[in-house]
Amino acid sequence: MTNGKNTEWGEELRATLALAWPLILTNITMVLINSTDVFLLARLGPGALAASALGSGIVIAMLLIGIGIVVAASPLMAAELGHKAHSVRDVRRSFRQSLWAATAVSIPIWALLWNVGAMLEWAGQPKQLASDAGIFIRALMWQIWPALGVVAIRGFMAALELPRWTMVAGFAAVIVNAIVNYGLIFGHFGLPRWGLFGAGVGSSLTSLFQFLFLCVVLYVHPRFRRYHLLGRWWRADWQRFATIWKLGLPIGLHMGFEAMVFAAAVFLMGYISTEAAAAHAVAIQIASMTFMVPMGLGQAATVRVGLGYGRRDAEAIRRAGWTSYVLGVGFMTAMALLIWLFPTALASIFIEPRDAENAEVLQLAVSFLIVAAVFQIVDGAQVVGTGMLRGLQDTTWPMLFAAFGYWVIGIGLGAWLAFNRGWDGVGIWIGLAVGLGIVAALVLVRWLSRDRLGLLPQPIQK
Repeated sequence: MTNGKNTEWGEELRATLALAWPLILTNITMVLINSTDVFLLARLGPGALAASALGSGIVIAMLLIGIGIVVAASPLMAAELGHKAHSVRDVRRSFRQSLWAATAVSIPIWALLWNVGAMLEWAGQPKQLASDAGIFIRALMWQIWPALGVVAIRGFMAALELPRWTMVAGFAAVIVNAIVNYGLIFGHFGLPRWGLFGAGVGSSLTSLFQFLFLCVVLYVHPRFRRYHLLGRWWRADWQRFATIWKLGLPIGLHMGFEAMVFAAAVFLMGYISTEAAAAHAVAIQIASMTFMVPMGLGQAATVRVGLGYGRRDAEAIRRAGWTSYVLGVGFMTAMALLIWLFPTALASIFIEPRDAENAEVLQLAVSFLIVAAVFQIVDGAQVVGTGMLRGLQDTTWPMLFAAFGYWVIGIGLGAWLAFNRGWDGVGIWIGLAVGLGIVAALVLVRWLSRDRLGLLPQPIQK
């Protein structure tokens, strides 16, 4: 009996890793694209780096709200395939309506982002910083729709447990972004020298390239072609559209709360100094790189738990959830140790330590990374735990946990420590760490209570 259980856990581990590693590498390509921009813009000076950190934080926060809505199609497709392995029609319905949702959410986001520069100046940000961030955002905001299209295709491929093409597209996008942004920022390859604005334009073009690349794969690959995903995509399906919004809006708000809390942290750093905002951009970039691994494991957990949910198999749900959770927390524990031991070396990847202009930025980035090492573990726990709950199509309570943990505790405590206790940027990072810990604990308690709370599907009557 024990050997049988061990075999089942071993099979789950292999299935999770096979699904997760392309998703992880795909997520890493997203960070590599942003890391390339940070690396290049750092050569323009702390002002450009601070403006890009502020601008990209706001755009990413808005993008993640859209991603949360679109990604709701993933557990739906996984449950449909778990219930019926060759469910072509229902999978196609969910995918097409995820594109409808991407379009519906992009329009108001574009309208909001177009006016952010003026809003930042009105809110008291330094005039030059607000102006530069606004220019950057007006170029970067056009990546929203194609990026959401990429998420929709990635969710479909993940539900079929064939996510490798999204990884290939991601690495191709890293190369395209590096070439185009280098040209547009510094005026090489016959391109105009647009500086900060060029970085935004290049990133938007990269998102469009990645979406078109994956569209070609959908048409060519025999496993994907049979679903005819993009055929007659304009046809309305209001029932499935409403289902995606019902499930996805809490996910979007959850992801938005998380992203906006980091954008708010940049906003608060701007009140402290331009150097603090630049140092924050470097530290958050390093923390984001490690975060991509548990994020990918959380995405894998959503699919694997969703497949068990579709089969109404409580034991498969349990194995799928805990396998991803242990892998995610274990990895982030190792990363916490790495960042704790080598913060200066990691920060120096982005900041030239021999440049006297960067001395204060480097010192601040190192102090932020010391705190980041502490919250690595809880950050991994909360993102994988949330992915497990999404597989059960449980999204509303995790959203409420995020709102409380990130905004009431995280920003509230961080602002108090920074401005009332005089801890400046370190205080903000401590607040973020405590907020993440609260969310991780609440999500774990809900997962442990899934049977009592009625989150598990009723078993099929034989």
